[in-house]
Amino acid sequence: MKVKAAVLRGVNEPYRIEELELADPKEREVLVKYAYTGYCHSDLSIKQGGIIETMPKVVGHECAGVVEAVGPGVTKAKVGDHIVSTWMVPCGQCYTCREGFGNVCMGNFENFAAGVLLDGTSRYTDKDGKTVQHNSFVSGFSSYSVVPEDGVIPIRKDFPLEYAALMACCIPTGWGTVANIAKVKPGDSVAVWGMGGVGLNILRAAKMRQANPLIAVDIQPEREEIAREFGATHFICNDGTDPVPIIQDLTGGGADIIFEAIGSPGAIVQAWWALAALGKLVVAGVMRHDETADLPLQLLPFHQKSIHGGLYGSISTHNDIPKLVDLAMTGEMKLDKLVAGKFKLEDINDIAEKMAKRQLTGRWVCEWD
Repeated sequence: MKVKAAVLRGVNEPYRIEELELADPKEREVLVKYAYTGYCHSDLSIKQGGIIETMPKVVGHECAGVVEAVGPGVTKAKVGDHIVSTWMVPCGQCYTCREGFGNVCMGNFENFAAGVLLDGTSRYTDKDGKTVQHNSFVSGFSSYSVVPEDGVIPIRKDFPLEYAALMACCIPTGWGTVANIAKVKPGDSVAVWGMGGVGLNILRAAKMRQANPLIAVDIQPEREEIAREFGATHFICNDGTDPVPIIQDLTGGGADIIFEAIGSPGAIVQAWWALAALGKLVVAGVMRHDETADLPLQLLPFHQKSIHGGLYGSISTHNDIPKLVDLAMTGEMKLDKLVAGKFKLEDINDIAEKMAKRQLTGRWVCEWD
């Protein structure tokens, strides 16, 4: 079938809106018609070469839609289901999966990185008959895509699909990072660097776990309003202001738990110095492959601090995403505030440019129909 998709053919090139041929789903694969796709900072990082990926590929990994057809042997989804497409598909057999960390599955990582589905091939070809690769198994910036059965999560049909798209990435990443990795407790002093999609969800989850004080840090002063909406007790603009002594003063020596949700070397260094003895620094942001954070670690053993990496909030996709959907239905997640605007696929380059210039607040989602 013919589909419309945003294709990235080279680093720092514009997305090209192309008509591609999409093959039918094979065994244990699902054909999805997408309704909404969020534009995540990771999408921009791939475009700018900060995250190295093979190309050409159909981009996008934060998406939701409706099942249009199923391939042979599919038992976990049916035609008409509303689904969230997840960008990590655990194999269930590798060491990390057996340890309960399917979010960092090593068994399927090679195909994930290569831009192919689980059988090692792509379902996309361009007008010249050449292969176009998938992005993170799901390829969200395509009107339709073929996804592994285990990469779709059926959800309740009364949950708006514009919010469901964010259940594919920024919501579970933020909430899982707080609950599963940091294990924030009531009264913990918490600081969050970066008020993007992931950072705002970290902030909201920490608020609902009664962290106090809850300090938001961002280089853009205009993000203070949404940070306070999501639960921040304090906001620090670190554009020319050192947040470290301010946080040390607010917390009596340093925060118990700090989250870095940007992938900025400078932010990681600031967060490290703002951390209390015995504190946890959880890094959910993804740095460029060619950058390093200059962390002087002489005091690491003396202060017994710890640094934790966090991928996808260490969630179990099929268990946790439906629970988060149910929680979102209460309104406590403030998703109406998180979704800042909608755009059409043809405007994706404009959205990328505005994100690069830090002109966006909240999450912007592509609306397909």
